Amino acid sequence: MNTDINNPAQGRAVATWLLICCGLVFAMVVLGGFTRLTGSGLSMVDWRPLMGILPPMGDAEWQRVFAMYQQSPEFQKVNSAFNVEDFKSIFWLEYLHRLLGRTIGLVFFVPFVFFLARGYIRRHEWPKYALMFVLGGMQGLLGWYMVKSGLVDVPHVSQYRLTAHLLAAFIIYAYMFWVAMSLLFPRPNDAPAHSWYGKTRALFILISVTIISGGFVAGLKAGKIYNTFPMMGEHWFPPGLFALEPFWRNFFDNMTTVQFDHRWLAITTFVLVVIYWSKVRKSDLPQRARAAVNALLHTAVLQVVLGIATLLMAVPVILGATHQAVAMLLFTVALYLVHALRRV
Repeated sequence: MNTDINNPAQGRAVATWLLICCGLVFAMVVLGGFTRLTGSGLSMVDWRPLMGILPPMGDAEWQRVFAMYQQSPEFQKVNSAFNVEDFKSIFWLEYLHRLLGRTIGLVFFVPFVFFLARGYIRRHEWPKYALMFVLGGMQGLLGWYMVKSGLVDVPHVSQYRLTAHLLAAFIIYAYMFWVAMSLLFPRPNDAPAHSWYGKTRALFILISVTIISGGFVAGLKAGKIYNTFPMMGEHWFPPGLFALEPFWRNFFDNMTTVQFDHRWLAITTFVLVVIYWSKVRKSDLPQRARAAVNALLHTAVLQVVLGIATLLMAVPVILGATHQAVAMLLFTVALYLVHALRRV
């Protein structure tokens, strides 16, 4: 990706802005994990993109919002003993999650207009940044589409929609991060790729697939079963792996299969990261890639330890959210490596 920023100082300014947005998206994903793990995600049963900025003010407003929640399947089938104070305890996390989404929109849009007006971003480049903004808006719609799946009959969001919402966040994050790196480390388009670029890209894809499989684990709450390691209960291949028909549904709808897949994808990814680290560090790498290779190994070790601990303890909130955060950190390091080796 070539850059059309007028000078290095302007490029650094735009890259800094994009990295701040990346940091906010990172925080959004982590907060989303806390919201899901605490059962707070279905507490707000309406979606007001513009008018929903302020929380309920006063007892009358809280009673009105609580009355809306009382009509939801979650209240009627799960939280029927809740009073207003109990409701507030789950409301605030979802409110903060949505407020952070609006904040990201402002933090992106206002500097974008400024950089465009000042010529930091040339006009023929603005569609690339406008796409980021559009993707962010679509992510908000996708988030509400996900929540709606838990407001009809069954108080549980679709694992397909939850995973799509998570994947979209990672795509937006990766896009902004990649553009920022291209501004900070510009290279001509005809610069050759490093000999390890192809293998690094393949490893990045495997890490991404493992993260996607984790979305289905989260969506089905599949981490709540088979809380043993390395075996699943008393089995390496637990019963019921392919109990659903048609066959393909097991990989997305069967709790046992979804957890089994995520375990072995994670183990495979970790083993390949170790092998990759042991071999690539002997290669002639750019300095910034050499540091990232070590970071990749350290982050992978931390992620495996967190994953096993989260499973053995049946997904406590702190460990579950931390496991999701470190997954995004591992994704970031791998993406950084791919960028560092793409053109050298």
